[in-house]
Amino acid sequence: MRATTALNDNVIDLNAVLHPGTVFEHPRDVVTHPALSLSGKRAILASWASDASAIASCPALRAPEGLKAPVTIDEILEALCALDGGPRNPPGGKPMRLRSVERAAA
Repeated sequence: MRATTALNDNVIDLNAVLHPGTVFEHPRDVVTHPALSLSGKRAILASWASDASAIASCPALRAPEGLKAPVTIDEILEALCALDGGPRNPPGGKPMRLRSVERAAA
């Protein structure tokens, strides 16, 4: 993460809230930032996860304004999971679709 303000200042870096990609380089930087509240961290990660930050040719990648390198949606969701303290591998594993839902049953 790039330094913006002293950690002990009672000043909110508005740029970090409005354009987090210019301040944070990776979702884990948001999770480990000591001055952000839990709700602030969630808001930043949710903005990164939104479809507005998706790359049109590769929807699994997100590139919020100002971010140097795109991050995957999985990295963002893992960071949100870390905030929740939830299980990394939920019971039952990853859901998988076996066949297309658009095909009519024969």
